[in-house]
Amino acid sequence: MTLRFTSKIIESLSNECSFSSVARDKGVSVSSVIRIFDAVEIPHPTELPEVFAIDEFKGNTGAQKYQCILTDPAHGRVLDILPDRKNSHIIEYLRGYGKEKWDKVKFFVSDMWRPYADMASIYFKNAAQIVDKYHFVRQCIWAFEAVRNREQKRLGEKYRKLLKHSKKLLTKRGTKLTKDERERVEAMLYLSHELRQAYHLKERFYDVLDAKEPEVSAKLMCAWILEAQNSGLIEYANCGNTFIAWGKGILNSFKYGYTNGFTEGCNNKIKVLKRNAYGYRNFKRFRNRILFMFYWRNSGQGVA
Repeated sequence: MTLRFTSKIIESLSNECSFSSVARDKGVSVSSVIRIFDAVEIPHPTELPEVFAIDEFKGNTGAQKYQCILTDPAHGRVLDILPDRKNSHIIEYLRGYGKEKWDKVKFFVSDMWRPYADMASIYFKNAAQIVDKYHFVRQCIWAFEAVRNREQKRLGEKYRKLLKHSKKLLTKRGTKLTKDERERVEAMLYLSHELRQAYHLKERFYDVLDAKEPEVSAKLMCAWILEAQNSGLIEYANCGNTFIAWGKGILNSFKYGYTNGFTEGCNNKIKVLKRNAYGYRNFKRFRNRILFMFYWRNSGQGVA
């Protein structure tokens, strides 16, 4: 193969396509495409970013269900992919940098998985821990859904189907409802006092998110937690307790505004890559495909 043809094959692998599809397109064997790609090396970042984000995705590769992705959301970079989300692999990765570089991390963004927070407390002592907004908002929605499921079972077959088929409508934000939708929601809320309470708490939570100033958000969040714990709804009392346990990280999300949105976007592209290839068994090759895909897009050029 000529160098130009080899470069074309490598360039074709810079998106979510599979090795098989590239092989068919270029008229070569799959093993040849894999052999060419395995010679590609991605530069390892020599510094840790100021904003360090971590998340997991379902890769089902290398005998592990979940793999871990490390990113720099402030600059839109994927740093690395780890074989699983166990702290042992994360710690091994971080130890390759040393304390001087750990101290340069000013913000640590993650979901509400405790091992991540515990690890950050040890290695990123100068960093403000931030809980990704999507994950704590989801806690409130889950609480509402739990109440809805409980109440639809209690109300009997007729109303059970009504509430079940109205799931999206009830979870939709009240300010985004049309006049007709609002009337339908109000009619359903009259069926259950507890469902009406849960809906009120869900809507009140959006007031916390809408606040423009971090100090206002903090005050509204404290008031919301108190209301949730005194509501008599066990689902929302548990949600309030979860927010207390993660309070510092949640308040930091209001204060600094960083999220895992970029990381979640990367996870979606990884899912497409995995689906196109019908999965990967070799973790090293899977990791290199992911890193190459994002490195190519960021650099706009190939790697040797």
